Amino acid sequence: MSAYPVAATARIDLHAHSTASDGTLTPAELVRAAADTGLDVLAITDHDTTAGWEPAVRALPPGLTLVRGAELSCRWYGVEPSVPLHLLAYLFDPAEPELAAELTRVRAAREVRAERTVELLRADGVDVSWPEVLAGAAGGTVGRPHIAQALIRAGLVATTTEAFGPAWLGERYRLPKEDIDVFRAVRLVRAAGGVPVFAHPRATRRGRIVPDRLIVELAGAGLAGLEADHEDHSPAERAHVRALAAELGLLVTGSSDFHGTHKTVRLGAFTTDVEAYERIVAAATGVTPVAST
Repeated sequence: MSAYPVAATARIDLHAHSTASDGTLTPAELVRAAADTGLDVLAITDHDTTAGWEPAVRALPPGLTLVRGAELSCRWYGVEPSVPLHLLAYLFDPAEPELAAELTRVRAAREVRAERTVELLRADGVDVSWPEVLAGAAGGTVGRPHIAQALIRAGLVATTTEAFGPAWLGERYRLPKEDIDVFRAVRLVRAAGGVPVFAHPRATRRGRIVPDRLIVELAGAGLAGLEADHEDHSPAERAHVRALAAELGLLVTGSSDFHGTHKTVRLGAFTTDVEAYERIVAAATGVTPVAST
């Protein structure tokens, strides 16, 4: 296994999830699916964990390069109430003590939040159980999608989208979670030799978004890029992100944010250009991409 430069025509998807967090494909299945889809580069970016890295590397099929990463649960505390957001961290050293400790803390908080959510549901007579949700997570980082699947199995909702609606996990049974201050997250990723990219920064359909002035401040603190091409961005939102990135000298990525059957988007639905990928690799000092030989 070794890192190598990709062809100018490479298809690159830098945001995908496995069963190490809230995807439905195992890390091994994820890399095989990426190869079958015709991707040349895939990033595994499970929520707040690197648990999928090793099994993905072991199963890496010929012709596919793997970018090891994570999607960090962050929060901006500059307004009240604070705004949750996600930071994609690429090619960082997973053994860096401060970042590793923060990820452990956030994963533990996610599990506590999920268990309390199940308790609220059960108190209202909803027939879901914590052991069932844990079993559905299969050892991965527990999140609301696992509760959504339990609601689907109970016949209470038809889809994950419905489960995330206001009557269920989107509002009525939504609890706050402990996140990493976004400025601290950027510093920790950089200190671990990684490259931080703001995930879907203008996705208004997901809820509240942060103002451009925050992104300006984050760029000054070490943010490397913005994810522009994403299924939750409208064409106008993608254009806005690209213009802001150009103004700030940030790289731009595109990706599927693939979660398997938890979402309808397919691997490779949106891609990153080779120049942006090469900028990420050149800026990283934590770990390198991995390619099968």
